[in-house]
Amino acid sequence: MTIKTIPPSRTSGRDRAERRLAFRMTAPSLVIMALVAAVPIGYAIWLSLNQYSVRTAGLSRFVGLENYINALASQEWWAAFGQTFLFAGLSVSLELILGTAMALLLNLAFKGRAVLRTVVLLPYAIITVVSAITWQTMFQPNMGLVTNVLSTLGLPGGDVVWLGEHGYAMAVIVMADVWKTTPFAALIILAGLQVISAETYEAAELDGASKWQTFVNITLPLLRPAIVLAAIFRTMDALRVFDLPFVLTRGANGTESMSMLAYTQLRENRLVGEGSALSILTFLTVMVVSVIYVRFAGGNIRDVAKEEQ
Repeated sequence: MTIKTIPPSRTSGRDRAERRLAFRMTAPSLVIMALVAAVPIGYAIWLSLNQYSVRTAGLSRFVGLENYINALASQEWWAAFGQTFLFAGLSVSLELILGTAMALLLNLAFKGRAVLRTVVLLPYAIITVVSAITWQTMFQPNMGLVTNVLSTLGLPGGDVVWLGEHGYAMAVIVMADVWKTTPFAALIILAGLQVISAETYEAAELDGASKWQTFVNITLPLLRPAIVLAAIFRTMDALRVFDLPFVLTRGANGTESMSMLAYTQLRENRLVGEGSALSILTFLTVMVVSVIYVRFAGGNIRDVAKEEQ
């Protein structure tokens, strides 16, 4: 029996035709999406290059990069910058660790697994503001659930005003974020677990590998693309955090994020140009971190794909 092969030139021509067709079909949506994103960003950039007076109509002037220079020279920006990255580093690290453990548990075959998966994912479905109010109530001095339990058991922290002290306030915000968004990381990692074939584990078992060796040498390397993807999504979201510190502390006690600082200048202080400049700096920070993630983590994902092929 003979097998007909398609000449390479014909195959490449067909691929080019399919790519052109795909581009034509997606071009309208891409243009609309670009406009939806570009118009607000462009307007924010224009506002950041001007100084506006909210009290006097029509009183404004072009100041160029002055708003950016003042922002980068201010201690408030760098304090918010450091606090945002501290929050992102702590919360994302804990979410990846707990999300991996949660995904491993949910991947096991046992009775009631579907119900457990639904229950575990419930925190992620709760609105962030509602979640923040719940955590605020739990850590109220003398009447909160957590403070009462700690006081009753004689443990440290029972007499602490958690949301009113530096360090403790950040700890509450991190815990609230971890509780809410760990299920999201677990869901992505669980999807990665279910792609791993059972034959791989059977081969490791035949070779005499222990459970720990199988986890370290097989599960973790094959889960790397899913873990990296979860890390990218969660880091980008954590660097833009606003609602949790806004509801819990209003940015007090070392919890003000970059987004909160921009909001304070723009909405509360009515400094339109300065607030817009801070918003653009926040946007650029998130974009730079995204590029770094894609540049280095994306290469690792491509390497794993090549190894599997």
